[in-house]
Amino acid sequence: MSISVIEQAKIQAQVLVPLIKALQAELGEARANALVRKTLGDLYRRFGAEFWQAKNNAENEANLGRAVASAFKTYARDDALAYDVIEQTEDAFAFDVKQCAYAEFYKALGEPELGFLLICAADFATAEGFGPDIKLRRMQTIMQGADHCDFRYRRDRGEPQGRERE
Repeated sequence: MSISVIEQAKIQAQVLVPLIKALQAELGEARANALVRKTLGDLYRRFGAEFWQAKNNAENEANLGRAVASAFKTYARDDALAYDVIEQTEDAFAFDVKQCAYAEFYKALGEPELGFLLICAADFATAEGFGPDIKLRRMQTIMQGADHCDFRYRRDRGEPQGRERE
């Protein structure tokens, strides 16, 4: 039996929260957070690239809606996330997270800022790993006090402009 992502996050927090607090005390909050963001960003970009490559096959481009929906089902396991899908197409996946056990956990620890740094910041780095044509827009998070998180993934196909007539 595999451990759900929410359980992994709770286990990791036992080590990461005190480590980051020590780094913040030693280096200052801004410098420590930048170091953590860069290190975890590199890791999550790689995870995103590996996930995206696994969803692609030699014949077809991955269906963005199906791929991201699959990933979020993994993060939502064990009632970790409750969300409403707004749009799911080949080039888009938009949804609002209404309940987040990750945010509840970090708020209960009294560390929502670290929860944002460790959990929420990973979303953009992971999306970057999907490739340069995949963009994520998220304007708010439950972790930062909003009533929902608004995830908007979109593929920018960069369609060439028509040529002028000669």
